[in-house]
Amino acid sequence: MPVTALLSLFALSGCDLVVLNPSGDVAAQQADLILYSTVLMLIIIVPVMALTVFFAWKYRESNKNASYEPDWDHSTSLEIIIWSVPLAIIICLAGLTYVATHRLDPFEPLRRLSDGQEIDPSVEPMVIQVSAMDWKWLFIYPEQGIATVNEVAAIVDRPIKFEITSTTVMNSFFVPALAGQIYAMSGMQTELNAIINEPGVYKGFSANYSGAGFSQMHFKFHGMDEADFDSWVGQVRAQGTALDRETIAELNQPSIAHPVTYYDSVEDGLWDKIVNLCIDDDSLCLNDMMMVDALGGGGLEGLWNRELFRGICSADDPGALMAMIRPEMRIREDEIITAMTLVPPAAAN
Repeated sequence: MPVTALLSLFALSGCDLVVLNPSGDVAAQQADLILYSTVLMLIIIVPVMALTVFFAWKYRESNKNASYEPDWDHSTSLEIIIWSVPLAIIICLAGLTYVATHRLDPFEPLRRLSDGQEIDPSVEPMVIQVSAMDWKWLFIYPEQGIATVNEVAAIVDRPIKFEITSTTVMNSFFVPALAGQIYAMSGMQTELNAIINEPGVYKGFSANYSGAGFSQMHFKFHGMDEADFDSWVGQVRAQGTALDRETIAELNQPSIAHPVTYYDSVEDGLWDKIVNLCIDDDSLCLNDMMMVDALGGGGLEGLWNRELFRGICSADDPGALMAMIRPEMRIREDEIITAMTLVPPAAAN
């Protein structure tokens, strides 16, 4: 038994436990959360396992000196220990989880670059749009105007904002060295804010089974300094082709072990079409479909409402929308705008 344990430890010594030794601050905080939770739970598990062995040994059949008390059924001291210690640990875990859940909310902007290093408020996060496909990953860089398949890069110590969706079944975007996994769902856009603190090449993959090519649905994540990132962007632009709706339609076809592909330009509005599942001209975008439903559907009421509100954006002109819905309120347009925009009357004038 000791020999087997030593051999197991020796074998594990070659493993790269990237989840517990990541290169991004968000993943590092998540690793700390795992360690703290494990230690707290071991406070119960270790004594229970030790006492199991102790009782089995002490009250073995051959031990004639062990006390025999068949009528014993209650101990107040033992009950206090049995209930109070687990309760205290549950309270600690609940507090730890509550604080960490809010601190590591993937939708919230980062609060720091690393332990003891604050974020420069003048630095904007790098936006990377991620789409899961069968069975590949598409990355669009709106700031740089480029796109890639199965390869992504980011600048070290610059916040990253991933906007994530899927053109197919649900997948899970996961770079263990960077942050926890985030699900990518068709027709929806989720978000992940993260940062890479060390240069290197890290493994990314889908952590949710999605069919035949799932096992090869992985990509490389490059952490680079600014000069290397600019060089990488130049390489993408030099070797890439245009990414448009026709190209997306081709990428949407299932493929296994898709090679790394570069695109030197991205068609305007393409990301919105990917999220709303309307790459081809014959498809009704989901946001348009929701607008149709909100205005009464496809019947006569819907047709009337769509014609009535054509060209009106209530966010830009709330008074105009209210005036068309209730013409008698036109004389109170200033009051309506003030109420809808929450602007104090003095400021509105």
